[in-house]
Amino acid sequence: MTGTINSINIKEFTLANKNGMKVSFLDYGCIITKIVVPDREGNFENVVLGYENADQYVQNPWYLGAVIGRFAGRIGGGSFELDGKTYTLEQNDGNNHLHGGKTGFDKVVWQSECMAGGVQFTCESPDGEGGYPGNVKVTVTYTLNDENEFAIHYEALSDERTLLNMTNHTYFNLSGSLKRDITGHVLQIDSDQYVELNDQLLPTGKLQSVAGTAFDFRRGQTIQAGVESDDSQNKLAGEGYDHPFILTGNGDIMLSDEPSGRILSIKTDQNCVVLYSGTQINEGVALNSGESRKYAGLCLETQGLPDSIHHPHFPQNILEKDQRYLSRTVYRFSTKEGE
Repeated sequence: MTGTINSINIKEFTLANKNGMKVSFLDYGCIITKIVVPDREGNFENVVLGYENADQYVQNPWYLGAVIGRFAGRIGGGSFELDGKTYTLEQNDGNNHLHGGKTGFDKVVWQSECMAGGVQFTCESPDGEGGYPGNVKVTVTYTLNDENEFAIHYEALSDERTLLNMTNHTYFNLSGSLKRDITGHVLQIDSDQYVELNDQLLPTGKLQSVAGTAFDFRRGQTIQAGVESDDSQNKLAGEGYDHPFILTGNGDIMLSDEPSGRILSIKTDQNCVVLYSGTQINEGVALNSGESRKYAGLCLETQGLPDSIHHPHFPQNILEKDQRYLSRTVYRFSTKEGE
């Protein structure tokens, strides 16, 4: 994929390993465009949502494949107070701030440098960008090894105390080439609690037990459970999920698609994963593996808790001056034999 965005030439990179797995991504927004892995029969197909053409990523209302920052998720009222000073952020979700605003990391052409087994991206977010304090230098590194592990390593440094909460917004569909939607996918999450949301999809501050609900993924269940649920929280999310889950134990996350045999295992050092089941995806937009539709893919956004600055009992996602932000998430792809 080649093209120009805002008169700037953009580049697409592809990492490949000895097993034939490939991961492709742009220097614009560090956007992952394709992940090609085999099913149990050895058929290689794309398992993430991406657009056909580079210029479609300029709008990208669903944040397909992008790195998100400075702050993943919503910040209520589009403002926050830090050290006695109020900061007004860009409001791009009603009165709220979403995914870093209109000038988030998903809209940046990053500097790129190829390295052994991967590509390193860097950008500088100036003081005041999006309304945030501090000049922040950010590095995102993508690597792929021969164990079919694709890793994202985030690093940042600020010259002022600020907020920072990064993630990746890739939509997975393990059926391959969008053959089926994700409602039949089985998800397992090491999580005893999820964050309750209000009607603006902002955290209320309450943590709810997953026990006995469609949010209980501890032993694995299908996404269909949330689609069919009468729980007001599932209804709020458009018959599905758009919720943070508090990770416990090893924080393991596993997604599987029985017909294809594909399995995605995720390990992260973050304390939360936001499950978004693609309920706001419109129909009929051309994608690189078919047409968009509701439930076409799901996101597993490893990150800190959204809107944490307004809930003192949440971990705050505050980056101290000259303190290095470090985070890593690994996505491992495998297959299981048919039963």
